[in-house]
Amino acid sequence: MRTTKAIAYIRVSTAQQENTAHSLVSQREKIQAYASLYDLDIVDYVIETSSAKNLNREGLNIALNKIKSGEVSAIIVTKLDRLTRSVADLGLLINEYFTDHELLSVSEHIDTRSAGGRLILNILTSVSQWEREAIGERTSAVKQSMKANGLYCGGSVPYGQILINGQLVTNLQERSIINRAKALKSEGNSLRTIATMFSQEGLKTRKDTDFSHVLVSRMFSNI
Repeated sequence: MRTTKAIAYIRVSTAQQENTAHSLVSQREKIQAYASLYDLDIVDYVIETSSAKNLNREGLNIALNKIKSGEVSAIIVTKLDRLTRSVADLGLLINEYFTDHELLSVSEHIDTRSAGGRLILNILTSVSQWEREAIGERTSAVKQSMKANGLYCGGSVPYGQILINGQLVTNLQERSIINRAKALKSEGNSLRTIATMFSQEGLKTRKDTDFSHVLVSRMFSNI
């Protein structure tokens, strides 16, 4: 395997700096040992202390720009989560940078200079994507079941209901206002007209403000 010029990307949060497994020194030592085994010429070390919540990081941008300029042809990290924790962001990096350049991860034994390394990266990405979608499906199913059983699923309590002991029950006062809105709408009144009529009748929102046509419209989504 040819010698590859690489930039080492080392990221650590303030809380992790005391953790030997993720410390700056530990990551540097692992990368140096890996480089000596796999014909890597580390031309620079980029140290990052920002969170991996997105790709808008100064150190990461420096590393990616060195790849884009051709100064190096690979980025090496001790673990993929040092680069990103997001499946979507990893996919973006692969598509924009690591199709023609290399990504190397010490812990996961990923080396995209080889077909096997590219296969492992694709599998890890696919598994992570599946896991995220599966969690989303389970969460959605639980919320639908809770909603069907009148349980509170979080967020704003719908107009016309009130939360009591974790369950949504009818708010009779708000329900009467919804019924009034339905009746006025059935008579051909516009949402703006209904809102104006509510104000004239002294009806107020939960926040003790006048109804707008937007708030009147939202009532019908809760019927």
